[in-house]
Amino acid sequence: MAKKVLIIGGVAAGAKAASRIIRRDPEIEVTMLERGEFVSYGACGLPFFIEDKVKSYEELISTPTGVIRNPGFFKNVKGVTVHIKTEAKKIDRKNKIVSAINLSTGEELEYPYDSLVLAVGGTPVMPPIDGINLKNINKLSTIEDGIIIKERLAGKKIKKAVIVGAGLIGLEMIEALKHWGTDVTVVEMLDTVLPALLDRDMGLMVGEHLKNAGVRVLNSEAVIKFEGDENGNVKKVITNKNELNADMVLMAIGVRPNIELAKNAGLEIGESGAVFVNEYLQTSDSSVYAGGDCAESTNLLTGKKVYAPMGSVANKHGRIIADHIIGDPLSFPGILQTGICNVCGYNVGRTGLSQRDASAFGFDVETIISPAPDRPHFYPGNQPIIIKLVADKKTRKILGVQVIGPGDVAKRVDVVGTALTFGATAEQLSTIDLAYAPPFSPALDNIITAAHVMMNKLSGLARGVSPLYVKEKLDNNDDFILLDVRSPDEYNSIHIEHPNVKLIPLGKLREEAKNLPIDKEIIAFCKISLRGYEAQRILDGYGFKDVKFMDGGVLAWPFEKVAAD
Repeated sequence: MAKKVLIIGGVAAGAKAASRIIRRDPEIEVTMLERGEFVSYGACGLPFFIEDKVKSYEELISTPTGVIRNPGFFKNVKGVTVHIKTEAKKIDRKNKIVSAINLSTGEELEYPYDSLVLAVGGTPVMPPIDGINLKNINKLSTIEDGIIIKERLAGKKIKKAVIVGAGLIGLEMIEALKHWGTDVTVVEMLDTVLPALLDRDMGLMVGEHLKNAGVRVLNSEAVIKFEGDENGNVKKVITNKNELNADMVLMAIGVRPNIELAKNAGLEIGESGAVFVNEYLQTSDSSVYAGGDCAESTNLLTGKKVYAPMGSVANKHGRIIADHIIGDPLSFPGILQTGICNVCGYNVGRTGLSQRDASAFGFDVETIISPAPDRPHFYPGNQPIIIKLVADKKTRKILGVQVIGPGDVAKRVDVVGTALTFGATAEQLSTIDLAYAPPFSPALDNIITAAHVMMNKLSGLARGVSPLYVKEKLDNNDDFILLDVRSPDEYNSIHIEHPNVKLIPLGKLREEAKNLPIDKEIIAFCKISLRGYEAQRILDGYGFKDVKFMDGGVLAWPFEKVAAD
């Protein structure tokens, strides 16, 4: 009798596992249950569907050749039986039977299995805030959610929208809402945007970009209540600091794994809060697998279990599960929690550990910030990017990177992601043979330059401090010199306004050094702090006792600057 594989969940991990199993062993009987109406769709494309960059939701459930991936497609092309609008309710592990219900007819059903795959995903967090059930308070997780939001926006009745949460989904939805002429306010409880993805210094720079793009972002504010009109539609969002008018609210404060089915079946829940799995994606019951947004993963750098819901990870999980089921035990080593998004024309990416997380896990952390154009300054269309590299002082291994800016961010994140996978040091990262031509990158790619800066810091040649450190000293009125070594024209164009700031162009520093106090702390900077580093080395040579430079210079200063009119 043919082996029976039952898959619960038909979006990413489930659909991938089903297709892979049949490709490798067409004799296996694969059945997939999906609670919703759609299967095998690109949920990450929903903001772009709402923005109308993707005109029809059918494009999200189509193959590259335009064939709709529906139950008929899976039956005829893949050999997989798919039941949509069918919700699994109970797993009988002893008898290997799943009880389900047809949501259209109410019919109770039973499905036997030899191997069971849980790919039930995650659910957007909807906290018990007063008024949370008012109309037009939305989540964005499924195609059905996307269709509802787009229809409301297309009706031209949504003039003001509030996004609660400044994570990936919340910020990706800004442009989608603005496309329809909607005024957008983002409310975030923490003090920067993308707080799970970026360190505070990088998050502040993204927040500054949003402000310059005309987006109202309210950090360090918590929503405490929603108010509605006489028809039950949301009309106001009440925070601990403001009252915001709203025709629509998008809740985007995070995702939690769907673990109820597994928990009720007695399967182990992991330390991350998601379903426990081993390196083969098996649960605590070896005949039951879990993958995608309901399952936990292992962080490659720390060895700790993490919950990181990503479509890319879900697809990898599905393939690993399928191979193990057919008898090819390829293990899944883990993830680097890589993520990337575009926020109002600004690219934001991260892989590996942030400075905050690396410190929390006990690494002896060193960081650098390195801004530069993504292609040579002379090549048309070059755009700036800002790289923050994180490394371990003891081993000199790279631990992570964050890259932001309008330029090519993805390339640099992917290079570091590859380096992290193989445990590269700063020296090894600096010698990777990357493709070079002016249309693509500088002769020394930005990430190699960042590695060089890191090497200089680790060896003690460079003593850089973060803009956050400098801002704290300014706010405390500490006695030090913030030495601007740019030209007068650059200074007049844009500068940091403070009594501690002293302008001495780099070309005059050797001549003017005698007028600086040799024992006072001096922090030099320029546009990107290449000249700031040069200034530190010059003053070191003259015997100055406490000279540093500010990482990233003016480009990485996320606080107020004075610009020429």
